[in-house]
Amino acid sequence: MKFFLDTANLDEIRDAASFGVLDGVTTNPSLVSKEGEQKGFKDLVREICEIVKGPVSAEVLSTDIERMIDEARDLAEIHEHVVVKMPMTEDGIKATKIVSDEGINVNVTLIFSPSQALVAAKAGAAYVSPFVGRLDDISEFGMEMVGDIVQIFDNYNIKTEVLVASVRHPLHVVEAAKMGADIATMPYKVFKQLLKHPLTDIGLEKFLADWGKGK
Repeated sequence: MKFFLDTANLDEIRDAASFGVLDGVTTNPSLVSKEGEQKGFKDLVREICEIVKGPVSAEVLSTDIERMIDEARDLAEIHEHVVVKMPMTEDGIKATKIVSDEGINVNVTLIFSPSQALVAAKAGAAYVSPFVGRLDDISEFGMEMVGDIVQIFDNYNIKTEVLVASVRHPLHVVEAAKMGADIATMPYKVFKQLLKHPLTDIGLEKFLADWGKGK
């Protein structure tokens, strides 16, 4: 499974990248707005691409097809690693088909059902982003949707990658991996939580204490 960081914070990205296991980054307008005062949007995206050296999703802000297409082409010119995020709307799918046919990688976001994921894949999306946490918030089992998407894509050998988003905790990552999802994108906090277990800390403390006694 690939690990993406869901952030636009350069310090978080640099730290996660230093572990050598970070494969990409996803951003959205909310995340970018938190960092936007420090530098321009395109410069921020370009710097993220240089740090990660992998796919970096940058989202269109328009909601009508013509402007979406223009924005997608503009975003794709920022850096070779940029993936354009399109919303799962009628115009978003139409725009996805047009720009993906031009060779632009698209990540269709705000997916909440297997049928939406299938339509996005047929439109040429390189990635689909099912939002598991937001479904959990309304008492639906978000990971069940991921399993259904993975099964459908496997049934038809669909190459679109399943990018699990709205990840809230390490269990979401583990469940996504067990279901065969290609990618989990997560907040920095969740990424760091993947490394931690209290028994690891206790064990290390005991090893060091025992070593000190023996000297």
